Amino acid sequence: MKKQIVVIGGGDTFKTYKEYISYLKNIKFDFRKLKIKRWKENLSEDIGNNFDVLSTKMPNAANAKFKEWKIMFDKLLPFLKDNVILLGHSLGGIFLAKYLSENKFPKKIKATFLVSAPHDKKDTEYTLGDFKLPKKLVRFQKQGGKIFLYHSKDDPIVPFADLEKYRKALPEAKISVFKNRKHFDQTKFPELIRDIKNLN
Repeated sequence: MKKQIVVIGGGDTFKTYKEYISYLKNIKFDFRKLKIKRWKENLSEDIGNNFDVLSTKMPNAANAKFKEWKIMFDKLLPFLKDNVILLGHSLGGIFLAKYLSENKFPKKIKATFLVSAPHDKKDTEYTLGDFKLPKKLVRFQKQGGKIFLYHSKDDPIVPFADLEKYRKALPEAKISVFKNRKHFDQTKFPELIRDIKNLN
C-alpha cells in the first residue's frame, strides 16, 4: 500500500485588502519562473512509486486566510489513511503547526515536516494575518508523529530565529540546518526525500 504524503505550499498574507492590491501592482513579474518546477512539484517523481503525493492547493494563497485554508483542509481528511505524512513549506508549515495544535486529527500521523515555517511576526517585516500559533504546541507534539524542521541560515523571508522558537516548543523534533538554501526555492530536495524514506 502506498504511503500518503500531503503537501501544503506557502503563500502570503496582508493586513488589509489595500496592501494586497498594492503588492500585486508593484510585484516584479518574472516569466522565466513559470517554467521552473520546484521540489514540491518534483516530489512525486523524485520520491518513487511507494508514495502517493497529494499536493493540496489552498484557496487564494496570494492573500491567505487561515479560516479558508482550514475549510479546504478539512475536506481532504476523509480521504486520508492512517500513517499519513504531512509536509508544509513556509506558510503551509505554520498552517500545519496551528491546525494540529488546535484540532484533533482523525488519523494517525506518521510524521510532520515543516520547511522554512514562520513562527511569529516578531523578527520579520511580513505579517502572518490570522496564522497565529497558540502559546503552546503540546497537541501538535502529541499527534504530529515524528516532527522534522528544516531551515536555512540565509532565508530572506522567514527569519532563522523562528527555527529556535520551534525548537523550544517542540523539543523532540529533528532539526536540519542549512547554510545556503534561502527559502528552499530549489528544484530538488534530496535531504527531505531521504528523511521520508527512512521513516520506520
